[in-house]
Amino acid sequence: MDIMLTDNAFLSILQLTSPALPVGAYSYSEGLETLVEQGIIVNQQNLQGWLTSQLRYGAIRIEAAVMIRAYKSVKIGDLEALAYWNRWLSAARETEELRTSSWQMGRSLIQLLGKLQPEILSITNNIGSQCNYAIAFGIAAAHWQIDIKAALLGYLHSWASNLITAGVKIIPLGQTAGQMLLLDLQELLSVVGVEILALEDDDLACCTWGLSLASMQHETQYTRLFRS
Repeated sequence: MDIMLTDNAFLSILQLTSPALPVGAYSYSEGLETLVEQGIIVNQQNLQGWLTSQLRYGAIRIEAAVMIRAYKSVKIGDLEALAYWNRWLSAARETEELRTSSWQMGRSLIQLLGKLQPEILSITNNIGSQCNYAIAFGIAAAHWQIDIKAALLGYLHSWASNLITAGVKIIPLGQTAGQMLLLDLQELLSVVGVEILALEDDDLACCTWGLSLASMQHETQYTRLFRS
């Protein structure tokens, strides 16, 4: 995907996807902790296979697609559509952990945006108290005039980076192995981004039974480092 960014937009997407952004993403593993404990993911190759399958078939595609719809809704001022996609994404969550983590990160990002730029509250107040992270991210990207393709790649890269960081901690992997994995995923992230941009509303579907089972089992896991 060809992307053109102004200096301000480039700096904004760096801020929005930074690990330092205080939204609590570091505290979630999206079921990865369960898969490591069960011996399903034990090395770099296993983790790469899991992330690849999620990018090709999993829920992250739907999250990113809804983020794009939130972005477009803000751009045209359709707050009713924005609220609709937030409800839609909440209903699409298959476990309480995944839904709660999305709401917590979304709420944190909305609160941060409101403090940084209070004028954005005129948009976020129409969503309600339970705002999904993908929705909040789309609002921020649109408000900050970030190119839609850059916003999408930033969202996907941030997701992959967070799970790789979790894998580095709990498998464990070396820091270099984690960076190699992130580099290896670049081409796939770009391909998946093109596919997501082309998705029609009726095409929003995914195969997430592995993620759902891992998430449900994590709820009752005896010892946990992560919240999901």
